[in-house]
Amino acid sequence: PMSQPDLIHLPLSALSISKLNMRHGRKAPDVSDILPSIREKGIRQTLLVRREGERYGVIAGRRRFFALQQVAKETGADPLVPCAVMTEDDAASAIEASIIENVARLPASEMEQYTAFRKLHDESRTVEEIAAFFGVTELTVRRVLALASLSAPIRKLYADDQIDRETVRALTLATPARQADWLKLWNSETERAPMGRACRAWITGGSAITTDKALFDLAGYSGAVTADLFGEGAVFADAAAFWDAQDAAVAEKIEGYRQRGWAGITVLERGAYFHRWDYEQTTKKQGGKVIVEQRHDGAVTFHEGWLKASEARKARTPIDRGGAGPEADPKPEMSGPMAHYISLHRHSAAQVGLIRNPAIALRLMAAHVLCGSALWNVRPHTTGAVKDASLESVEGSPARADLNAARDRAGAVFEALGAPVPRRSGDAYHLCETFAALLALSDSEVMEVIAVAMAETLESGGVAVEAALHACAADPGAFWQPDAAFFDLLRDRRVTRSFLAETVSPEAAQKAETATLKAQKAQLVSALAGRDGAKGETWTPGWMQVPPTRHIDGAACPPADAWDRIAELFEAVDAGTSDDQRLPCEANSA
Repeated sequence: PMSQPDLIHLPLSALSISKLNMRHGRKAPDVSDILPSIREKGIRQTLLVRREGERYGVIAGRRRFFALQQVAKETGADPLVPCAVMTEDDAASAIEASIIENVARLPASEMEQYTAFRKLHDESRTVEEIAAFFGVTELTVRRVLALASLSAPIRKLYADDQIDRETVRALTLATPARQADWLKLWNSETERAPMGRACRAWITGGSAITTDKALFDLAGYSGAVTADLFGEGAVFADAAAFWDAQDAAVAEKIEGYRQRGWAGITVLERGAYFHRWDYEQTTKKQGGKVIVEQRHDGAVTFHEGWLKASEARKARTPIDRGGAGPEADPKPEMSGPMAHYISLHRHSAAQVGLIRNPAIALRLMAAHVLCGSALWNVRPHTTGAVKDASLESVEGSPARADLNAARDRAGAVFEALGAPVPRRSGDAYHLCETFAALLALSDSEVMEVIAVAMAETLESGGVAVEAALHACAADPGAFWQPDAAFFDLLRDRRVTRSFLAETVSPEAAQKAETATLKAQKAQLVSALAGRDGAKGETWTPGWMQVPPTRHIDGAACPPADAWDRIAELFEAVDAGTSDDQRLPCEANSA
């Protein structure tokens, strides 16, 4: 408890702001609201001070002190000020008093809390005592103390909102020397400082593997573990030791699958993604396999009941007992990078379709909420690609421009209300800010926000994209044209000849059969350039049509395969729905 202070009058010239005051060092406050009253009647509430050398430091009453200084400047007097003097050896209580006085009037900033918590801790207040004093959890106190231990320049960057919370948390793992290295990168004109997860990986020397990724019992793990200063989690200091233990745990789980009757188990190479569009889901009895996906960050996922699309087609194809059996499936008409390229452009077109059809976006969003998907934690789709050129192609597409414009319009709605633009932060207060803003919006404004949210959280490369394209009548070809990335990824001569047959003539395609791929592509580029003449004719491959079509009969084609899986669902709806039963938004989908 705070010691009982002595009540005395002290000359204003003997007072200054104490370093223990929460707002020490900040610029002079605005005192225009209390200055007239103090000019007329003086101060009615004593200042809380403590002896500091030959002077007295103001612990609580900073604004009153500055108002008195203004009056003294105007009158030339050195007034006596009523003060409650605390004992010199009770620094912790002084800090608490300053916190109470300031927080009761105006919530302190995060950086002020960092400073106050650290001062209390330095004055031997325990984490438990600080938490009880503020009415917060001990974890919150540990987080504050962790951030206070960062170098001053980094704390200032965070206070000025120049770096985000994830980056700051990563930097709590860094030594002072490593923090200095990071600041050099931040201040560099030619290099870029790593942020977020990349910062954590940079500090730990690679992909940071947190302890929550472990499939094994940490109690029996003998390797080194480094905890961050937040007390929330820890990372494995030795990645090799982690993977030795993780591999053993994976092998044990695989054996368990085999004992339960799963005959086919495929372990993907570490870092390789499990691309759902390459597979079809089925049951264990129908030959479904377990696909084991291992990420570089230590996460291991067991996908149960999946078959390669080609294997699933074989299983569905009846064997002609009188003949030699079905022919082997031809080679897929798309390479992996091409499939990803096409899926990214189709995904962008589907996003625009949702933005232009808010009622459909709402229904798709409701389905995601009820059923979930790989993206619904909730988190936005992050565009990634095997080739940088694919990313650049999508980023420069008209569909991406439409999406960015819609995102800006949605943000402007919140800014017009004086509310912050929503962000995925996990902060409960910000959640309520966003909720309050939405309550003030009209139905049409809310629908626009929902449409953007659904577009941003639509998973790329799956059947949902094809369903959205069909329902929204969104044309991928309207947002795409063959570019350098497309021709670079075009590596199949069969497909190139099919394109020539469509754009030039079947005879031209036949003549080009023996030509090199380079020559075939050059002829195709020339043919497409000729179509951009006076007639303004455009060409769209089957991959970019709705519904998508394949160019090689029987060959795997991710968008066409995806549509084949769900076509009957929507064809039945189309056949049974009359024009006057259509959703209102469909009239505006052209």
